Amino acid sequence: MAIISNGTTIADAGAFSVNLGSMVLIKTISQTSNATNIDFVHGSSSVVLNNTYPVYLFKFINMIASSNSSSYFHFNASIDGGSNYNVAKTSSMLRAEHNEGGSATELVSQATGILAQGTGAQAIGNDQGADADQSSSGEMYLFNPGGTTYTKSFLTDFSSSHPSDKSTRGMASGYINTTSAVNAIRFGMGNNQMKGTIKLYGIKNS
Repeated sequence: MAIISNGTTIADAGAFSVNLGSMVLIKTISQTSNATNIDFVHGSSSVVLNNTYPVYLFKFINMIASSNSSSYFHFNASIDGGSNYNVAKTSSMLRAEHNEGGSATELVSQATGILAQGTGAQAIGNDQGADADQSSSGEMYLFNPGGTTYTKSFLTDFSSSHPSDKSTRGMASGYINTTSAVNAIRFGMGNNQMKGTIKLYGIKNS
């Protein structure tokens, strides 16, 4: 006898299968005390970051800076399991912003998010405020990090609460310029520490 759920046979004559959907949650890190970095390293603490999935998605939820100074959210990449985060990147970044008073609006290129074979951190967000009610959230797609033929493209979209009470949206894109497999990603908050939650998903059949 078959077991059918929502039109799909999930058990039949001893066979069992489950459709997990296209997006699979791999790892959640909830940092409740201030930390300098949050790392996702393949093979460490149940993290998968290889050629298992063609696309990976990081979601950032209520990232909180320890202070206002130089607090832009960023990432860097490693090809040696996190021993070094210094892979060259070429990128561009736009920043849109609007203040609470409605008097300041702009759409500009953000210098901290524009790299030309830079090995330093890639900015994702703008300066983050450290008031009690301020946080930032967003997401980052990383394409085929486990591949060994092409460079690794990334796309980010990030909303920040600026210290000057402005809403800012950072949109970055580029590529990690290596044909080696990228197997670790590190996130930070400029020169500051941070708290917050980061979720890593793998996207199947994409």
